[in-house]
Amino acid sequence: MVRAATVTPGYWRRPEATAQTLVDGWLHTGDIVRIDDAGRVHIVDRVKDIINRGGENISSVEVEAVLLAAPGVVDAAVLAVPDEVMGEKVGAVLFTDRGEVDVAAVLAHCREQLADFKVPQYAAVVTEALPRNAGGKLLKNQLRRQVRWGAPLRQRALATGCPGVSSVQAE
Repeated sequence: MVRAATVTPGYWRRPEATAQTLVDGWLHTGDIVRIDDAGRVHIVDRVKDIINRGGENISSVEVEAVLLAAPGVVDAAVLAVPDEVMGEKVGAVLFTDRGEVDVAAVLAHCREQLADFKVPQYAAVVTEALPRNAGGKLLKNQLRRQVRWGAPLRQRALATGCPGVSSVQAE
């Protein structure tokens, strides 16, 4: 939350959005931050991009950073995939301009870097660059509308060629 003379007084002609975002003079940004020992503020993630998997909160930004360091991945986005039992599971949208993505190798890389519950359980490989705004921010709402998740990836599936991996064409 922030409050200052330079903070907007509200959204233009959107009183409902203003009432939800501005409460008692405080702007609720939706950002999750960390303040270090020197008092510097580091934006860690967005509230709406946190994945709640069975009560465990997973930062999409953390998983995306690991995916971007995986072999063959040029760009990646992490989205929540609705799940009846866990609430949400981790889904990865992967883009490469280098041919194909070896999803099994990407997931093996993730297992080396992340706790097990953070490793993507769904993967979609896209053939076009991920949608971004003019500032370079991922347009996750657009991705959520475009991606069609296959079956969840499991250890057994990885040994048989990842049948849960779907390919997605950008709209």
